[in-house]
Amino acid sequence: MKNNVRNERAALKLTQDELAKCIGVSRQTINAMETNKYVPSTVLALKVAKVLKKKVEELFMLEEGD
Repeated sequence: MKNNVRNERAALKLTQDELAKCIGVSRQTINAMETNKYVPSTVLALKVAKVLKKKVEELFMLEEGD
C-alpha cells in the first residue's frame, strides 16, 4: 500500500510530531507510515484522514499485489 500522508501533512504545515499528537500515536509511527513500512489500521487511517481533511481513498492506495 502506498500513501500521500507526507505530502498532505506538509501541505498543512504539520510536523510528524504534531500529526502524531493529534491522533494519539508516536512520531515514529507517522514516519513508518509515510515510508510505507507500516500499514495503519482502519481506525488509524480514518483518524489521519480526518486531521488532514481528506478522504481515506485520497491518502491510501492499494498497489498491485496488495
